[in-house]
Amino acid sequence: MIADILPVRYSQTELVELMIPAYANFGGKIHGGILLSIMDKVAYACASKHAGAYCVTVTVDNVEFLSPVEVGDLVRFAASVNYVGKTSLVVGIKVTAENIKTGEQRHTNTSYFTMVAKDETGKPTLVPRLLLETEDEIRRFLEAMKRKELKKEYLRLFHDAKTELNIADEIQKLSQERCVIALRNW
Repeated sequence: MIADILPVRYSQTELVELMIPAYANFGGKIHGGILLSIMDKVAYACASKHAGAYCVTVTVDNVEFLSPVEVGDLVRFAASVNYVGKTSLVVGIKVTAENIKTGEQRHTNTSYFTMVAKDETGKPTLVPRLLLETEDEIRRFLEAMKRKELKKEYLRLFHDAKTELNIADEIQKLSQERCVIALRNW
């Protein structure tokens, strides 16, 4: 039986992986998809440890690669549970790359994975509450709440904008873009 409340430190997880040539794209940099795959693994490990259950990825927020990752870099994926709902968890992941020869370290990405805990039948299951012990942990929990609120508002606004979109009224905006309309009636 898993506890009703667990501290953030209980499930903090770190993976470190050497970036090999097989991970590189044609430009010699590490594929973003490789990094996302490893991030998904560390998010799963962190969330599942906290939940005491199988967890699945629901969303990935804020995927912005700040710096390219090179072949030969040692990459650290540090994950912690930032927020819990009833059956969901938000796992924050900080990715840093280290040039082994020079020791230079670069922050390459921070992302947030929303995971849902599942029981043996595949239904969402309750996760333990999160014990916040530091000011950083409190800040991260509050930030996750704010991201959730802003995401809900963005989705509502975007849905409304799509619903209200009138191509005839908006078509002139395309004259300033790098596109050509092939339809004759526009």
